[in-house]
Amino acid sequence: MKHFCLVTLVLALLVLSACAAPAPGSTAELKAEEAFAEAREKMVREDIAGRGINHPRVLEVMEKVPRHRFVPEEYLDEAYADYPLPIGYGQTISQPYIVALMTQFLLLEPGDKVLEIGTGSGYQAAILAEITDEVYTVEIIEPLGQQAEARLKEMGYEVHCKIGDGYYGWEEYAPFEAIIVTCAPDHIPQPLTQQLEDGGRMVIPVGPPGFYQTLWLIMREGEKFNMINLGGVHFVPMLGEH
Repeated sequence: MKHFCLVTLVLALLVLSACAAPAPGSTAELKAEEAFAEAREKMVREDIAGRGINHPRVLEVMEKVPRHRFVPEEYLDEAYADYPLPIGYGQTISQPYIVALMTQFLLLEPGDKVLEIGTGSGYQAAILAEITDEVYTVEIIEPLGQQAEARLKEMGYEVHCKIGDGYYGWEEYAPFEAIIVTCAPDHIPQPLTQQLEDGGRMVIPVGPPGFYQTLWLIMREGEKFNMINLGGVHFVPMLGEH
């Protein structure tokens, strides 16, 4: 945790100066944002690029999107640590490296229509929205989805949000060039594969709840689905009755 000392120090200064109620744009607030930016740059350099992520646009947006805006206040000093953080309702914001890895394998281009299953805090949706303006996201936990939608709007992201069971995708807007699933079903949902466009890519963790899962890249060629094992991961389980 020592590499987050600067962020922790600035947060402490903000708490001590709270009685003065600094206005937006105050020196303390600007210093805090500078500290977060330094931590974000270090995260990308060491934990993302340093571990093999090399897509220029992915690296760019991972350094741009402020992860600290998506984590609860009590975890601000860990916002740029390379591990998941709780966001309430038994859910987490994913490890930054995994966010970057999954995004890289989607091979997104501007204008691609992408579906995210598991909105969570909205962080992954924001990353996607920096690459393409056609982002659709589904969250089964209503208050979590509402909070994420409000946060994304406040930050200027135009993301299509829906409360519902992500297992069934979002057929109204199918097909999608890419689908990313940020929770783990115990099998690959057929509705999602059917909503992939021919030539589309899906990145999804699959495995039993409470255990490590396998991250899969699925590529559609007509009615054929080619699968590549991307390694072991640990995601929260997909909720719902399937």
